[in-house]
Amino acid sequence: MTTAAYQGEPGSNSATAARALYPEGDELACTSFEQALDAVTLGAADVAVIPVDNSAAGRVADVHHLLPESGLFIVAEYFLAIRFDLLGVPGATLDQVACVRSHVHALGQCRKVLREGGWRTLVSDDTAGAAREVAELGDPRHAALAPPAAARLYGLDVLRTEVEDDPDNTTRFVVLSQDTALAPNTGEATMTSLFFCVRNIPSALYKALGGFASSGVNLTKIESYQMGAGLNASHFYVEIEGHPDEERVALALHELRFFSSEVRVLGVYPAHAHRLKS
Repeated sequence: MTTAAYQGEPGSNSATAARALYPEGDELACTSFEQALDAVTLGAADVAVIPVDNSAAGRVADVHHLLPESGLFIVAEYFLAIRFDLLGVPGATLDQVACVRSHVHALGQCRKVLREGGWRTLVSDDTAGAAREVAELGDPRHAALAPPAAARLYGLDVLRTEVEDDPDNTTRFVVLSQDTALAPNTGEATMTSLFFCVRNIPSALYKALGGFASSGVNLTKIESYQMGAGLNASHFYVEIEGHPDEERVALALHELRFFSSEVRVLGVYPAHAHRLKS
């Protein structure tokens, strides 16, 4: 049985993603992304299921710093449709609500209903954790924005369903493992995740990425960030469509390595069906 670690509490979107990926496996709730990744490194879990970006809120803060430093490899991706309900204690009504709790990303993804209600907001560590807090308070003035599963788990009433701003709201998760094996090149749609640091010379990034353009390799994501407090060359996290064994991808990677001081393949994995539909 696979044990999947995730950040958050039972009933959260991360827990839902872990259950969808490993329905027969065990789940390990963690208080932070670092703890979830460490659980895999230390052998307490087989994989970590980590959100990397959301269609409405953008990238998940700090994750792209953690992935290259974790020593783990991306072995799969998963897209989860995000649904939020407004939850209150049993018997509460919308008119009684004065304060709404949730994770900062959930609050940002439900701005319309919050604006309509004119409610004060409080940031919680996790969406399901916000539901637990409301249940523990037992106060009808407090409500939570949380996934539907949290209502059943914590015995709350649904005051309003599907309050997310965007009905197509989707979060992308990646699955990380100690397994260094790359997905085979079968001709099916494949994603490759990379970390690289350009050499500190003029136009280094332009030249490093030029090989992808000339080889016809599509970059689906590029994130930059600084490591340390100095003015060192930027580090980059990128995702491309294709397999390193494909000739066009191999040529692009060869050029990338020429203009970079470091290049690491963080994972080669099948493209999720949601990406193919898009």
